[in-house]
Amino acid sequence: MSDLIGARPRASAETARADVIKDGSIESFERDVLDASMSVPVIVDFWATWCGPCKQLTPGLEKAVTAASGAVRLVKIDIDKNKMLATQMRIQSVPTVYAFFQGRPVDGFQGAIPESEIKAFVARLSALAKDGAQAGPDLDAILDAAEAALKSGDVATAADAFGQIAQYAEEGGETPPLRAIAGLARCHLATGDLDAARAILALAPPDKSSDPAIASVKAAIALAGDGAQAGDAERLKKKVAAKPDDLAGWFELAEALLAVSDMDGAIDALLEIIARERGWNEDAARQKLLTVFEALGPMDPSTLRGRRRLSSILFA
Repeated sequence: MSDLIGARPRASAETARADVIKDGSIESFERDVLDASMSVPVIVDFWATWCGPCKQLTPGLEKAVTAASGAVRLVKIDIDKNKMLATQMRIQSVPTVYAFFQGRPVDGFQGAIPESEIKAFVARLSALAKDGAQAGPDLDAILDAAEAALKSGDVATAADAFGQIAQYAEEGGETPPLRAIAGLARCHLATGDLDAARAILALAPPDKSSDPAIASVKAAIALAGDGAQAGDAERLKKKVAAKPDDLAGWFELAEALLAVSDMDGAIDALLEIIARERGWNEDAARQKLLTVFEALGPMDPSTLRGRRRLSSILFA
């Protein structure tokens, strides 16, 4: 009896999955893609059994579409079984992915892409979905995908998603969400364009300047500017090894390490100064350290480790 009861949810889950993920053909293309896209975006995945990248991409698409809970559908087309359709769609290589909405293609890409890009792609399409009246985009989903892309190093995808959120808000006469402003500024920071990062931050309302997301980016920009003229890190490591009492040398090393994004190394160098002389240079090392913590964020592992060590030094 328990086995029979337990079988029902599995059947239901399989049925729900079949509604959003299907194998397509030239005969079903109009119904499953063009007609279906009048109410919900439909992703078409052109693939082949012999295609290695397809085996990487398709499971990622299925996972992201399933997670979208019906906001997007997926139709998979085997080009070897549907050569005429592949020719009509001008498919020259696989995997090739097109997205349709309201009967027309609205997005697409070729080749296997990282999971963060897949999530961002599906999030953008989810924003087009309608539920009776025109629905607004799922901002949190897009922001989550953008932040994941940025964290993985995919700056271009992140910038595109953050930019779309900002544009959507501005078209509605609203200020972009602080997460979008901070995220887009971080994208410019990642490419070394400090002026553009500062310009994006200027979009934040003045009364939100102390918001953790905005303050963190401001701190990161300050650190990037401070480290722009920093010396060679390896040379400075040798310098302080030879003269460990040279606190100015340790500070210069910290800035050099920040310039190459070695946050842990920079934290250690600043803590070395504080341990040797707490108030050195009008408390410059501790102030710089606090800026590093702010740039990383309060829950970053490097921040937590650094704060513990700072406390042990100050209260030893």
